[in-house]
Amino acid sequence: MHTYGTRAAICRGSNNYGPRQYPEKLIPLCVLNALAGDPIPVYGDGMQVRNWLFMEDFARAIDMVLLRGEPGDVYNVGGPDEEANLVLVHRLLELAGRDESLIEHVTDRPGHDRRYSLASDKVRALGWEPRVRLEEGLPLTVDWYRDNEWWWAPIRSGEYLDYYARQYGRRLGERS
Repeated sequence: MHTYGTRAAICRGSNNYGPRQYPEKLIPLCVLNALAGDPIPVYGDGMQVRNWLFMEDFARAIDMVLLRGEPGDVYNVGGPDEEANLVLVHRLLELAGRDESLIEHVTDRPGHDRRYSLASDKVRALGWEPRVRLEEGLPLTVDWYRDNEWWWAPIRSGEYLDYYARQYGRRLGERS
């Protein structure tokens, strides 16, 4: 912004979720493992609390900042709901038609925060409000993954790693 004189602002979103999220994140990992009947890893006691933001709400916040925000400002965009990871996992299992026997508690990460949350006063002052609550967004997300195996199956199978190696493997070694 300072170097080239472009209008820019920063949007920091809380934990985003929704369709097409890469399966390494908690919600898609949980959903896909549940649909496949695979274990669902939960760090420690699972009582880490996260603020959840549906991806369409975050996209609308970014648009709002582009239209009405001040260049150079930073806008935190928090979701309307906080939930403990373990409670969220139980809800996702229910939506996927599975029981809690798939939950596998694993050693917590060192320094894992007990709570992530963002105050969104600044972006709300521009006129933004989240529209999608967890009780609406989670079923939409689970249904999307259930109905779009074509999208996630190559990722879970590792097929994309072969593609990546074929497309970029040699080229990455040719960098000058």
